[in-house]
Amino acid sequence: MDPLAPLNFYDFLDRMRHPSAVDLVRSIKSFIVSFSFNAYDAERDSKKLQDFLVSMESIFRDHPLWAGATEEEIDNSVEGLEKYLMAKLFNRVFASVPEDSKRDMEIMEKIQLLQSFIKPEHLDIPKYFQNEASWLLAEKELQKTNAFKSPREKLLCIFSCCRVINNLLLNVSMASNHKPAGADDFLPVLIYVTIKANPPQLHSNLKYIQLYRRQSRLVSEAAYYFTNLVSVEAFIIELNAQSLSMDENEFERCMQAARSSIAKQPPQSATIKRGTFQSNVLDPVIGQQIFEAKVHDEAYPFMDAEVGDLKVDEVELLLRLYKDVVVKYSRLRDAVKSLSLDKALTLVAMDERSQLTSKHEETSRPR
Repeated sequence: MDPLAPLNFYDFLDRMRHPSAVDLVRSIKSFIVSFSFNAYDAERDSKKLQDFLVSMESIFRDHPLWAGATEEEIDNSVEGLEKYLMAKLFNRVFASVPEDSKRDMEIMEKIQLLQSFIKPEHLDIPKYFQNEASWLLAEKELQKTNAFKSPREKLLCIFSCCRVINNLLLNVSMASNHKPAGADDFLPVLIYVTIKANPPQLHSNLKYIQLYRRQSRLVSEAAYYFTNLVSVEAFIIELNAQSLSMDENEFERCMQAARSSIAKQPPQSATIKRGTFQSNVLDPVIGQQIFEAKVHDEAYPFMDAEVGDLKVDEVELLLRLYKDVVVKYSRLRDAVKSLSLDKALTLVAMDERSQLTSKHEETSRPR
């Protein structure tokens, strides 16, 4: 069973609304209340959640609402329960201790310095594997991780990022008759993509997935990619001149120059924390400042381009970005017409999940 198969969350909600599910709903609410009142303890909290999901899966199998249900339908319900529970418990367990927030900040600041001078050659990435335009797609997938509350959806962002990289390496190997790319080729590219993306709260997101993703589903290819990103985090934390095959003096000079450059920049007007949908999105002034800052970010490479600046090999990327913007705008416009602001924000998150799933299915096929 694919641990990242598309999730039908509405099927789970529909079953929970059925009159015969009243005892199940009571159990779920009781678990949330009990969980929330206990002091934070990562290992204990993780075990408590994992045990509850296992017990509820057993209850689902014996419940009349799932009579004749397939394995996929039962699994879908447990996945829906995980998503529901973690949406309720997110503020309680995500980046909830100072140590995690401190580690997030240290990683983010170090990556900011590295971004100013690191090149693929520093990580021994061969020329024939270097493709900044395609890597941008992987960076965007990784940057989405912090926009979701569900461990499964966060993991899917990582999965999609790594699949883009893996398929690129596979396509290059086939086209150039090089030996098939392996882990020694994949990991340096993932390190470079992570540094260029600088995903928010990297440490907290990885810890959150490790603790609260269903253990029976943190397996196979998804587990392999997740483990690689954990290795990337460790590499970045310990990164020094030797890691980049640089002279020690040159490395320190580059890092100091980056610090000086950042110190001269104006302070940020707003900080997005705990995911896109817990930011200052309700403040229109701050929201506009965030938008203006982002549209000139490297994630939007064509904002200041003229017609004559475009290259033939950039047309495919430009078309994808255009379609992505149009789909998001159209869905947001329709949602805002009929829903309150809270419901509209929820729908935006669901729409992004749908697009991520589509990309997962697309990138799963070697081109």
